[in-house]
Amino acid sequence: MADENKFTEKERDRFDDPNYKGFTPLDREIETDYETESAAEIAAPINMRNEYADVNTEADEVAGEGRGMGFLALALSIISLFILPVILGAAGIIVGFIARRRGATGTGAWAIGIGAVSIILGIFITPFF
Repeated sequence: MADENKFTEKERDRFDDPNYKGFTPLDREIETDYETESAAEIAAPINMRNEYADVNTEADEVAGEGRGMGFLALALSIISLFILPVILGAAGIIVGFIARRRGATGTGAWAIGIGAVSIILGIFITPFF
């Protein structure tokens, strides 16, 4: 680590001058010393209590709540491919966004995508057949 006693008063007082833009030997030594107080900022704090089990159960409940909404949105979007594409597709997209917000990101995203494809097919392609 840097030993400030080996530098003169003049070299140490340059830090107090706000207009100084150069490097002193102390600057160079501090710059090359990479082990200065870095472990406390980088390492994650260790939780010695057993509270993390409760946090996971709350996350599972939220994901379980959104899972039903995700499957409902997915079912609406798939049914919209065959019957009433604009209405059921829009409903699938809306319920898909609600499901994603409640934690079912995968099924909600699939419902949004399939609902959008169903609306596009229903509006632009189906009238030609």
